[in-house]
Amino acid sequence: MNVDVFDAIHRRRAVRRYLPRPVEREDIYRILDAANWAPSAMNLQQWEFLVVTGEKIREMGESFHAVVRAYAESRASPAAGEEFLRFALTYGGAPVVIVVLTYAADAPNMQKANLESASAAMENLLLAATALGLGTCWMTGPLQDERSLRTILGVPDDKEIVAVTPLGYPDEAPPARPRHDPDLERKVRWVE
Repeated sequence: MNVDVFDAIHRRRAVRRYLPRPVEREDIYRILDAANWAPSAMNLQQWEFLVVTGEKIREMGESFHAVVRAYAESRASPAAGEEFLRFALTYGGAPVVIVVLTYAADAPNMQKANLESASAAMENLLLAATALGLGTCWMTGPLQDERSLRTILGVPDDKEIVAVTPLGYPDEAPPARPRHDPDLERKVRWVE
């Protein structure tokens, strides 16, 4: 399945349930190639991708499940989080999880540039996956237990974890969420 970029933008959804069907390595590389072509500050291309499968997803899920459980227990209605707890434990059953890293930087301007550049790569990744009929879900929640995540994945101190996404064939078709200001009457200001 190939779609144009505007279709991919409008079709992309946060998928939280995946089929157990494996994703071909060739498709993963196509997606990561698209991510690697993102714009970056000073053309440093300061990102790295961890492709996580198998037992490591289970370990990541245990960490994220603890984060979500603590969050659900702090809410007035912990039962409302049961579905999210199931998602957290297995990353929705996705056969692959991709973690986007960037260089850690001490200077605030470089830290911002690195984060923005890696975020552009993450967006390319999501759109390329959508174009291939795969689902993703941009996640920063797992970073609430970043120490465990770093240990599980062997992420060194000179790298910053930017975001995480499950990757797989969707077992759901989430509806489009309405856009705030869909006619762009309040979000666009022309300056002359």
